[in-house]
Amino acid sequence: MVIKVERGNPTPEELAAVVALVQARAAAAATGAADGPRPLDEWADPARNVPTRALHPGGGAWRATYWPR
Repeated sequence: MVIKVERGNPTPEELAAVVALVQARAAAAATGAADGPRPLDEWADPARNVPTRALHPGGGAWRATYWPR
C-alpha cells in the first residue's frame, strides 16, 4: 500500500494517524467479509406469516386451524 501526500506538509504524527486508520479499516473489512451474512432468526423470518395451506369453509374447518394434517 502506498500513501501519497498531494498537498500540505503533514507531521509524522498526523501521517501515523492516517496510516493507523487505513490499516484498521482494512482489517475490519477483511474480518467482516469472511463472516458473511447471518441467517435470520426463525421468529423474524417473513415466511412465517405466509399460510402454508388454504383453509376452506365447511365441516371441520375449525379443527383445521389447530390440528396439523
